[in-house]
Amino acid sequence: MNLTLKIWRQHDGNSKGDFVTYQVSDISTEMSFLEMFDVLNERLVNEGKVPIAFDHDCREGICGMCSLHINGRAHGPQAGTTTCQLHMRHFKDGETITVEPWRAQAFPVIKDLVVDRTAFEKIQAAGGFVSVNTGNAQDANCLPIPKDDADASFFAASCIGCGACVAACKNSSAMLFVSAKVSQFALLPQGQVERADRALNMVKEMDALGFGNCTNTGSCEAECPKEISIDNIARLNREYLLATLKK
Repeated sequence: MNLTLKIWRQHDGNSKGDFVTYQVSDISTEMSFLEMFDVLNERLVNEGKVPIAFDHDCREGICGMCSLHINGRAHGPQAGTTTCQLHMRHFKDGETITVEPWRAQAFPVIKDLVVDRTAFEKIQAAGGFVSVNTGNAQDANCLPIPKDDADASFFAASCIGCGACVAACKNSSAMLFVSAKVSQFALLPQGQVERADRALNMVKEMDALGFGNCTNTGSCEAECPKEISIDNIARLNREYLLATLKK
């Protein structure tokens, strides 16, 4: 495949960025999107030019680091897929592909396609944990949990915190991420100790960090690589309301 790439280049967070056009050739359809970037960066290095900075780690669709906005969509055109698991067979020979970083006030650009997602870590630290007694772990059968609750908690816990929900939302809302983390614990016995404080503290931190409000357009669910349901947002709203009444 021969492709034209329009890639956002920005030296640092204080510099003005712009799109730079690159031509790449002989790209295998079996390559992942990031492997295609590796080919381009190797060429740039050989030419004595600065390679493109982009985030990646596991390249197995697990860590959420590969956060790229591709042709106007978070993680690209393939639903339920992270950028590292997106393959070039989903593009056409001769196509022009535009790649840019997440666009959100709470995710400032560090360099090129890399953004600072420390905001998610701060939200998690505000309440995304449980208090448990130290010592030997309890036998699993000592904590009976309804299957529906266990399944819902598991699906919420599959959120990888990549930030695609924020990038896809017109308001840059983090409600899908926060609701997944709140739901994960609210549905389980282990999460009951901080249940009220968790909802209040995580929402408070989310607002303080500059994320926008949720207007229920559903774009977050549509672009989430792990297909987290917006049912969790409804649950977060209930958790927040009940916590407010208790306080």
